[in-house]
Amino acid sequence: MNIQTKQNKFTIYDLRFTRSLARSLARRAFTLVEMLLVVTIIGILAALVIPKIVGRSEQARTTAARADLSAIKTALDAFEVDNGYYPKSLGDLVTLPSNAKNWHGPYLDKIPSDPWGNNYNYYFPGKHNANSYDLVSVGPDAKEGTDDDVGNWTK
Repeated sequence: MNIQTKQNKFTIYDLRFTRSLARSLARRAFTLVEMLLVVTIIGILAALVIPKIVGRSEQARTTAARADLSAIKTALDAFEVDNGYYPKSLGDLVTLPSNAKNWHGPYLDKIPSDPWGNNYNYYFPGKHNANSYDLVSVGPDAKEGTDDDVGNWTK
């Protein structure tokens, strides 16, 4: 009987331990309602944040295009100060043109592309600036003359 009593005590202890372990594991797990609540909150936050981030990237590209226009404008003005006239093309800022007598370039390392991968357009004399030049990025639609153009005459 002595041996059997020890076995019964061990079995009762084992059952208590197993139940206790099961309860503690059940307390640590998430319920379905809690999981759905977390997924819903993440979805709401994503719906609020993602449109703001997407809109900012286009604004950042426009700002980068304005910065490029400013750098090209500085190079064009330096060319004009050195030579007394504005260049016929943007390529004259990088390589020596045949008619430039006082060229101190290159005024740019290379002619940049706009943030949408298009070339900047340069017109001398300008359509919008009759006594000067027009410098324009055609924007994301790659069509000149539309509302998304960024030029040295736009704000």
